[in-house]
Amino acid sequence: MSRIPDHYREGPEALVVALARSGDRDAFAELVRRRQSGIRNLMRHLSGDIDLVDDLSQQAFLQAWRKIRHLREPDRFGAWLNRLASNVWLQHVRKTRVLREMQELDESRLPSCDTRDVAMDLRSALATLAAPVRSCVVLSYHAGMTHGEIAQALGLPLGTVKSHIKRGGETLRNLLSAYADDDLAEKPR
Repeated sequence: MSRIPDHYREGPEALVVALARSGDRDAFAELVRRRQSGIRNLMRHLSGDIDLVDDLSQQAFLQAWRKIRHLREPDRFGAWLNRLASNVWLQHVRKTRVLREMQELDESRLPSCDTRDVAMDLRSALATLAAPVRSCVVLSYHAGMTHGEIAQALGLPLGTVKSHIKRGGETLRNLLSAYADDDLAEKPR
């Protein structure tokens, strides 16, 4: 791909989105440049599999290129892209039947509280959640989506999304409770 012109790099995102909607490849390349880190992080949190991150992110951007002409509100591009990425993840989950395999919490996969690498423990804890619960938790806390946006993106009832987030949050708090205990023990009273 050619070098992205400076006026795209400096332009407001809604304008760059509008140009990409008209088929401008350079404008879309600028959107990818701006959003690729966030989408990769979202995919890393959703999948917990670093080997899948680039493939799933690329699929999300391909979907975005194919569907950008249908985006009605250019200023909502970020939320729209997060929904597309979530759908890419869910399609992957359905295709590989991970949903069925992860319905039950596998107690043998609980993370060890001995390690101090918080990021690794969080990824391990997230991996213990059933895929729909993990998706709701990540979209809420990492992507900052509202419960309504998550329900729409995942095709789930709003009450289910709320209960998944509540249940997933409780599970994560329990799994990562050693950090809270350590924090309390280290604080002066």
